[in-house]
Amino acid sequence: MKIVPLRALSLVSNLKVCQCDGCWWATEGASKKATVVGGQPKELANATVAGGQPKEQEKMSKNVTGPEISELIQLMSKLPGLGPRSARRAALHLLQKKDQLMRPLAKAMTEAAEKVVECSNCGNIDTISPCAICQDERRDKSMICLVETVGDLWALERAEVIKGQYHVLGGTLSPLDGIGPDDLNISTLIERANSDEVTEILIALNATVEGQSTAHYITDLLEETNVKVSRLAHGVPVGGELDYLDEGTLAAAIKSRKEL
Repeated sequence: MKIVPLRALSLVSNLKVCQCDGCWWATEGASKKATVVGGQPKELANATVAGGQPKEQEKMSKNVTGPEISELIQLMSKLPGLGPRSARRAALHLLQKKDQLMRPLAKAMTEAAEKVVECSNCGNIDTISPCAICQDERRDKSMICLVETVGDLWALERAEVIKGQYHVLGGTLSPLDGIGPDDLNISTLIERANSDEVTEILIALNATVEGQSTAHYITDLLEETNVKVSRLAHGVPVGGELDYLDEGTLAAAIKSRKEL
């Protein structure tokens, strides 16, 4: 039986394609299935050429970079917003600009890893403890804004709407994930709330199921203190249209309505 590749079908008219799975070869004058080894007919799989080398070309290695570059890409792919493809592009950009970007970035990251600490007062991250916000005398010490993460604190600071201090909770209550009250910065918040200087706790947690349940739990704990407990308003965003809002957002907006 003569076996030829499919690419030769255009030159030979009396060939029949073999129907076996994974076989891309054709047989001349017969439709009998060929025995396939590794996706090729057995005859070609065992064929050799002069010098004893296999006729099939060896596959190229998938490792196109060294282990150091592969580790860099793998670590960068773990960053938020970066997948494997974005990590490869970012790593390639760094490697192509080693002096202008990669070495300064590595130096800054090393210094940050050595100097950054968690604020003993509010839970913020800074190079000093207490952090710069807690030490700022211009801040209103009578109001504490409770946030879930440091990223939420930075977002409020960019908006420049909070003149008081902050308290980073470090997450939300999640029984499914094994996160309980002892895993969050709740005890230090109660201690700060009992201070004579503090008169209001602004709860600025995310409007998620975990955030809402955590807010209710903390509100119950703060009832024993003499501070005012407030929450961020939920509802129609600035510039939003009612027709595009979901029912939950509309319901929260109605409940949070105020008199003009």
